[in-house]
Amino acid sequence: MNNSVNNDQEHNQDDSDSDVEEVEPRLKYVRMRNDLDSILQNDAASCIAVHPKFLCLGSHWGMIHILDHQGNRIRSKTLQAHTVAVNQISIDQNGDFIGSCSDDGKVVIYGLYSKENNHNMSMERLVKSIALDPYYYKNGSGRRFLTGDSKLILYEKTFLSRIKPTVLCEAEGGVRSISWAGQFVAWASDTGVRIYDLYAKCSLGVIQWTRSIDASPEHYRCNLRWSDNRTLLIGWVDTVRICQIRKRSAQEMANRDLSEYAVDPVSAFQVDFYISGIAPLENQLVILGCLKELDETGNSQRPMLHVVEPKYLEYTAICATSLTLRGYKEYSCNDYHLDCLMDENRYFIVSPKDVVVASLYDADDRIEWLLTHGKFELALETVTANGGRDCKKHSLIYVGRVYLDHLLAHRKYDEAGKLCLKVLGRDKNLWEEEVYKFARVHQLRSISSYLPRGDVTLRPEIYEMVLYEYLKTDPDGFLQLVKEWSPKLYNVVAVINGIREHLSTQENGQNVLLEALAILYTHQNRYDESLAIYLKLRHKDVFQLIQKHKLYNSVHDMIEGLMDLDAERAIAFFLEKNRVPSEIVVAKLQKNHRYLHMYLDALDKKDTKDSKGKYHGLLVRLYADFSRDKLLPLLRRSDNYPIEQALEICRQKQFYPEMVYLLGRIGNTSEALALMTQELNDIEGAIEFCQVHDDDELWNNLVNYSLDKPAAITFLLQRIGTYMDPRLILQKIEPRLEIPGLKNALVKMMCDYNLQISVQEGCNKILSNDHFNLHEKLVRSHQKGICTDDDHMCRACHQKIIIREPRNLVMFYCRHSFHEDCLRNINSLENCVICNPQKPVF
Repeated sequence: MNNSVNNDQEHNQDDSDSDVEEVEPRLKYVRMRNDLDSILQNDAASCIAVHPKFLCLGSHWGMIHILDHQGNRIRSKTLQAHTVAVNQISIDQNGDFIGSCSDDGKVVIYGLYSKENNHNMSMERLVKSIALDPYYYKNGSGRRFLTGDSKLILYEKTFLSRIKPTVLCEAEGGVRSISWAGQFVAWASDTGVRIYDLYAKCSLGVIQWTRSIDASPEHYRCNLRWSDNRTLLIGWVDTVRICQIRKRSAQEMANRDLSEYAVDPVSAFQVDFYISGIAPLENQLVILGCLKELDETGNSQRPMLHVVEPKYLEYTAICATSLTLRGYKEYSCNDYHLDCLMDENRYFIVSPKDVVVASLYDADDRIEWLLTHGKFELALETVTANGGRDCKKHSLIYVGRVYLDHLLAHRKYDEAGKLCLKVLGRDKNLWEEEVYKFARVHQLRSISSYLPRGDVTLRPEIYEMVLYEYLKTDPDGFLQLVKEWSPKLYNVVAVINGIREHLSTQENGQNVLLEALAILYTHQNRYDESLAIYLKLRHKDVFQLIQKHKLYNSVHDMIEGLMDLDAERAIAFFLEKNRVPSEIVVAKLQKNHRYLHMYLDALDKKDTKDSKGKYHGLLVRLYADFSRDKLLPLLRRSDNYPIEQALEICRQKQFYPEMVYLLGRIGNTSEALALMTQELNDIEGAIEFCQVHDDDELWNNLVNYSLDKPAAITFLLQRIGTYMDPRLILQKIEPRLEIPGLKNALVKMMCDYNLQISVQEGCNKILSNDHFNLHEKLVRSHQKGICTDDDHMCRACHQKIIIREPRNLVMFYCRHSFHEDCLRNINSLENCVICNPQKPVF
């Protein structure tokens, strides 16, 4: 950015205030030079019109200069269009024709490639504005153009190439500016902005000014611009309006006699400066403005280019840049002009002696600004966005290394270490260069976690440098690296020698360094030395060492020691693939019942074929001592323990539920029921116990126990109705005994008893009905003819039974069939002569 063009973001703040953070600009600025310098040395710019192919600059001497976008003349001959300052220039959409107007009363239309439709017209009045039809270059377009003075007049080509003028509107105070897009034209006058539909030849409405017009003419230029064919931007004095043309709905058109289109307001807000130009920028606005206040010397202040985001009745300021244009102290807001190439987001700012081009920051511009202002993280995000394809000058490595140097200079070593992983990638040389930067400030620990250790590795000396720094300053970190890093990264012998030397001179961190030494010994296959260190340290990695290198025979004499070290892990190790026989473990743990309980419990859960139930007798005692909640489930599921011994253990510890189960198992149900009622006071459990064993004596015992306990009688009456005759308990109850809830209990008992009787009667009825239905079905089937089923053959004479014969049929419950005469001959009408089970069915 050229510093002579702009000062950085001011945004109405004092630049000297260091607490105000600079806002990232959206635009960069370049002063247009080349042939333009010589033009403005002798003349002054009065207006500008920009086309994607070129730009036209109108001057105070009535000249129109056609330049490229860098300020070079495209045509050697300058167009002398007017005798006084050019007021406005218009270019058609294709860039073939230029129209201009001036206070000399002339309107000039000039073809760059053809003179066929050129015009040089004298209106004999001041012409302030002009607009060519965007399609002026097309044959059959009518070659239309608009001029504005005291009236808005449309000129179009008619038969015999005559120019026909049509007055569209009388303008109060004159037409001050015109803007044409598609079929719509907007123009400004003293009363406001009118929008006109050229196809329908009607006005769509007037956007009236809501405040009085400033008396000073320099504060009264209306800036009009179409951001598309339907959206109009209006900047007038210090007010911004955005309007949009929409097509009316069918319902609106039916209800009223209205035009096809309507104008709707989108946004309206006021700014604190005078507006010199307005243009769109994506969903934002670019506004060129001048401060209302003069400076301390009474001169005008620098113009500013604002980027704002419009809302409905307000706006959000994005950034504002103060521009140092030549001679700005002598100019007012009407001396500045703004035009743009919307597709390219390029903005041309014109003052009488200067032209500045503003364009969007590209990725490289943004990165440069961010780096300059210390916003390194945003710079990294920008360079990595879109795969880095937007950047031509800056690379991820360049930005990252600048950021790294900044972090190291500010002693942010941990952040710098993380950044290396993101920036340096797989470049071995870059890694080593950056590692030496960390080494110079003794901060290799900050980068150790991020050093490449996969497909790309550094020289062994790099990793040894890091290990040596940890060895001297952080033994715990040293051990962690030894565990994480592959021994292929460094010279193991050199690291072992370094540990030995350090152990001989230092006492701090002895155990940690011994553990690291044990790991390094395993890398050299020196397992005996490694195991000796682990046992000395009583370190849990001894399990991993034994398992990894299959040192199983070495653990038989240190089973209890391994249990002390980590009981759960030791048990899992003993049981895995039966590496240590259970007999050896049980023998070694005989004196330590707690460990023996843990082992046998785990062994029982594993439930291997060799050990299934083998130690249940021992486990009963251990569960009684350490895990009573597991005792009863064991007693119920196992048969591999001495019941009498288990019962004695439970008697000693007064484990009544377990005793009830064992007594019931050996058939001592009376004692079991007595324990449930007298010791456990569990009436519900006693009822369930009686149900399981279904013994009348048990029921009587339960009833006798409950006779002097009113609450128990109530509970019993509520539950016993479906299991025994309620009269047995009612007859035994003391007549004067007060029983709580007796009435409800009796009702419940009778309901249960009646329900039981009803169910039995229903079942009997169903059985009886099924019996006769089946018999009837059988008889009907036989009445159809001879039965071919062997079951319906007379088992006495072995002849087929024909139902229609006069001899009667006899069928028994066993389904054997006979002729009645045959049964009389053998004197056996009561019983089946084959199976002799029951009486005959019929």
